[in-house]
Amino acid sequence: MKMRKTITIIALLLILLPAGQAQSINAFVAAGTALSQVEGDELKGFDHWGLAGSVGAFINLDQRDMWGASIEAGYSCRGIYNIKFNSKNYYNIILNLHYADIPVTVFFKDPFGGLRIGAGLVYSRLIAQPEGSIAFNPDYFIPDTSNMKFLKNDFAAAAEMRIKIWKGLQFSLRYQYSLLPVKKDVTYRTKDREWKNNFYNSAVQVRLLWQFGYDDKPSYSKNRRHRRR
Repeated sequence: MKMRKTITIIALLLILLPAGQAQSINAFVAAGTALSQVEGDELKGFDHWGLAGSVGAFINLDQRDMWGASIEAGYSCRGIYNIKFNSKNYYNIILNLHYADIPVTVFFKDPFGGLRIGAGLVYSRLIAQPEGSIAFNPDYFIPDTSNMKFLKNDFAAAAEMRIKIWKGLQFSLRYQYSLLPVKKDVTYRTKDREWKNNFYNSAVQVRLLWQFGYDDKPSYSKNRRHRRR
């Protein structure tokens, strides 16, 4: 039901675009993996791997094809993964967070190499509360496991790079970081002290993207030379 609402919202946004822009809209599908961690969990490293995929639309914002915008409806699995006790990792934990994502990104295209670089915002809705396992040594380190519920909403800033591989096939690399906590005031204790942390999602998505009807337009300079003739 929530995903159907998301797709409906995207369709309405596309319908509301000016009629003159309609032929500059291309649908795309993307699939890949999300490497993630949770800032504030007292662990380091993007060790959690999960699936990531989406459908969306790319909209050209000018006739030279230098500016564009992308809106997507997708899924990603983020979370925490650590199965080694050592001097830097104080406990073992596997935690999976399943999100429905709506990224909105504005892109600038390099007119020479075809590289698109973009920035935007991602709204994510937690569709399943965490599942997994936690183990620790109570004589040394104790994380609060009394309430493992995360907040439903995640608002993140994102930066993305897309590189054309062949025709409509592109390589996409996106990094996003939560602007607001996804879990507040998590308590940790050792023998010497006690403190609280807020949790923030941090993730890198590596995807392959196929854009339907993709066609590189001639550059602005070529068009201008053609008109002068």
